[in-house]
Amino acid sequence: MKKTVTGWFIGILIAAMLSGCGARESGQGAEGVPGLAASQPAVQEQKGEGVMTYAEYVAAEEETPVVVETYVQAVQSLWEGMVSIYSEDYEGGYFIYDMYCSEEEYARLIPGQKIKVSGTKSKWSGEIEIIDAVIEFEEGSYIAPALDVTQLLGKEELIQYQNRFVRFEDLTVEAADRETGAVFMYKWDGSGKEGDDLYFNVSKGGQTFTFTVESDLCSADTEVYQAVKNLKIGDKVDLEGFLYWYDGVNPHVTSVTVR
Repeated sequence: MKKTVTGWFIGILIAAMLSGCGARESGQGAEGVPGLAASQPAVQEQKGEGVMTYAEYVAAEEETPVVVETYVQAVQSLWEGMVSIYSEDYEGGYFIYDMYCSEEEYARLIPGQKIKVSGTKSKWSGEIEIIDAVIEFEEGSYIAPALDVTQLLGKEELIQYQNRFVRFEDLTVEAADRETGAVFMYKWDGSGKEGDDLYFNVSKGGQTFTFTVESDLCSADTEVYQAVKNLKIGDKVDLEGFLYWYDGVNPHVTSVTVR
């Protein structure tokens, strides 16, 4: 998390939270899974004039202009007139960071809404994002199903699915703080308080990974935030969320299911 929230637009925020932390349809999201890396999108979408395909976006150099068409999947809270958006098309995911946004525009950023995004491709601590973005609202709707990437956790191939809505199954909850044995920490270093981001650790195949409940996406009164606070070391869990990157995989979790 790059900033601290100082203001909330309460009425609009409720809708935004529901978009990120409400119930979503789970599924494979790609034909041929478990052959994830080799699978092709189930739908080949025709892009508008001057709009990049996802492959062209991936190939674009950092700090160069990009134009994509994508669909809103979830939004973070509006902060000083700026918002960050998790979005996806039929081929891949896009994270739109700190876009200037009016309250009226924010109210239109509902799950499934098609948008055209013009901005600059950038990279921050491994996270590929679009900055200095301007959007146009377009006709069309798409909600991406959760793509099960459990088998890629800890493998280099996982980054190919960065910013997509994904699912991890049968993970084991580990201590977030080895000294105290705490299951979660407020902020990455434990310096926070209720309402801040939650950081927690899970393991799979002998490797341990840090997952986050991003408070700008899922606030303290959401089900997922409280679910993480109630976890116990050794719990087996299934997790869903957006495949964010911060010096390595650091998913922004929107759903926790204890097995």
